[in-house]
Amino acid sequence: MELRSTVTCPACGFRREEQMPTDACAFFWQCPQCGQVARPKAGDCCVYCSYGSVPCPSRQLATR
Repeated sequence: MELRSTVTCPACGFRREEQMPTDACAFFWQCPQCGQVARPKAGDCCVYCSYGSVPCPSRQLATR
C-alpha cells in the first residue's frame, strides 16, 4: 500500500506530495500556493481520490 500521493490543485495546477492518513478521509486540502480549498469530486471519498496520483488507503484496500 502506498501512503504518499502527489496532490494537484484543481485551481492553479500546483503539485505537492502529501502523506495520506490511514484512519480517516481527507475532505479538504488547501493549496499552499494559491490558497484554494479543494473538495472531493462527486462520487469520490476524499481529495486524494479526486486530485492525487494515488488513491487513498481505503480505496487501495477495496480494489485488492
